[in-house]
Amino acid sequence: MSEIRIIGLEGIPEIHAGDDLPAMIVAAARSSGATIEDGDVLVVTQKVVSKAEGRIVDLATVVPSPFAERYAAMFEKDARQIEVVLGETKRIVRMQHGVMICETHHGFICANAGVDASNVEKTGTLCLLPVDSDASARRIRAAVRSALGVDVAVVISDTFGRPWREGHVNFAIGLAGIRALIDYAGQHDPAGYELRVTQMAVVDELAAAAELVHGKLARVPVAIIRGVEYQRADDASTAELIRPAEKDMFR
Repeated sequence: MSEIRIIGLEGIPEIHAGDDLPAMIVAAARSSGATIEDGDVLVVTQKVVSKAEGRIVDLATVVPSPFAERYAAMFEKDARQIEVVLGETKRIVRMQHGVMICETHHGFICANAGVDASNVEKTGTLCLLPVDSDASARRIRAAVRSALGVDVAVVISDTFGRPWREGHVNFAIGLAGIRALIDYAGQHDPAGYELRVTQMAVVDELAAAAELVHGKLARVPVAIIRGVEYQRADDASTAELIRPAEKDMFR
């Protein structure tokens, strides 16, 4: 692998609840002249997946709990938004300076359980993570295969902060057709040293790379990555990326 290409897929309109996102991706590829080829990886932003699946909450419908009211008052937050975050949270990892780091029901560790107010339909609404991002990715993969006759991998990406480092990076929160990790254990480096624990999260690398064409304001929610070697897998899941509690030094 000496070269990869990252191609932003133009022509996808604003997404609303109930839209057939997989069909819209196929239609955009056809209308824009962008080809989707066998072995490509499609990286799709979480926001459009969540919108299509109706994962939008109107704050006017939310009744905050006493805990949410107390926490919101301490840090001048909207108690209704805190309540929505709590509803998406399996475990609160840390609360400090008005920031909530949460473990979601999927097992992801992120700020505010992935609940986001940016780039949603209107003021006063919040976007939640998909219920099952792997299933979302599988639906997109199946639609592309059915419509275009090509076998692609699909990665659903979202933006997470990182401990100990400033700046945000896109991570994979859903996948289909691609093994999440490349395991180098047992292989030898040029000096003959046997690698014992080295694993690369290839789907996170692809998610981060795709953000270069997605952009936060460019409204290009799908990227085609071509030229990447990866292990195809029909049973792939983001569960591969979740570190078990017994191996996690920071729990």
